[in-house]
Amino acid sequence: MQNTSLEDSIMSGEQTITVYGTKWCPDCYRARRVLDGRDIPYTYIDIHRDKQACTYVEQVNHGNRSVPTIQFPDGEILVEPSSRALNAKLDTLK
Repeated sequence: MQNTSLEDSIMSGEQTITVYGTKWCPDCYRARRVLDGRDIPYTYIDIHRDKQACTYVEQVNHGNRSVPTIQFPDGEILVEPSSRALNAKLDTLK
């Protein structure tokens, strides 16, 4: 896991999973545990610390700050996915 800003993630051109979340969100912790448990690298961005990331999350969620918002290298975005839905998506990436 790597803490970074939205700008750093975009500038690096990395093809990685990006998790947009907050410190207080239990679903964010759960999603990160799923990724960590499968040893899948990802970038975590706290939307309370990064205004660009917060704006992005609001844009893709019709004005809502829904977290976790998870963006995948193929462009797909999952919002507040269950562990089952997240695992199913991760299975398609291998």
